Amino acid sequence: MIKTADIIVFLVYFIIVASYGIWIYRRKKKIKETSTDFFLAEGSLTWWAIGASLIASNISAEQFIGMSGSGFKLGLAIAAYEWLAAASLIIVAVFFMPIYLKNRIFTMPQFLKTRYNETVALIMAIFWLFLYITVNLTSILFLGTLAINNLSGGENFHIIMIGLAVFALIITLGGMKVIGYTDVIQVLVLIIGGLVTSYIALTLVSEHFGYGKDILAGFNTLINKAPEHFNMIFDKPGSQATKEQVSNWLDLPGVAMLIAGMWVPT
Repeated sequence: MIKTADIIVFLVYFIIVASYGIWIYRRKKKIKETSTDFFLAEGSLTWWAIGASLIASNISAEQFIGMSGSGFKLGLAIAAYEWLAAASLIIVAVFFMPIYLKNRIFTMPQFLKTRYNETVALIMAIFWLFLYITVNLTSILFLGTLAINNLSGGENFHIIMIGLAVFALIITLGGMKVIGYTDVIQVLVLIIGGLVTSYIALTLVSEHFGYGKDILAGFNTLINKAPEHFNMIFDKPGSQATKEQVSNWLDLPGVAMLIAGMWVPT
């Protein structure tokens, strides 16, 4: 159950982030701003703010709730997606970004317009807008709402979802300048929250098996009790494979998919 301290922390965080977003938005209304300024934060973001924003924009309820559930079922193999994403980002930063910056290309539709024509750029923009609204936003809002609703023990599911959507809208009013610097706060919350969650989980495992609150004992217990959960790549199921092994194999792409196909969307 959510306690008073949890509510206070959430409200303080909400007020600080929302106030900053509204302040930037009102200040920008007095200044003539182009779409480039909106998406590139007027070129004012520092490298650490850009890095934090990159991380925070790619980590949300999908990871903390969705991938945690997949980790419970599949093990560390689910991390293959994130390892691939890290490698892809490095390749993009080293080999592709210099070309984009040299040609002053800031968005994928702009790149497609330059490389092909406006029709291709428009199709891509509409497709990704539709995909983001129907898949990404809905899943993130649903999972975030589900977590808050379960913790609060309430039945205000739709109200919580609307509240999260409004909160996200307020943050984005000021464009990337607001998002970039508020994402620094988000990253700190994600890192601290992830470490605390991991500590609590491992100590609970340790207590359950009678070792007391010992994080190392909890980790060693997991290794001994569920060694298969530490396999990063699954072996292809044979004729003697269990339904669980087949299911796990089907849930994750094969090595060929990781090496080839997934690079395109990533």
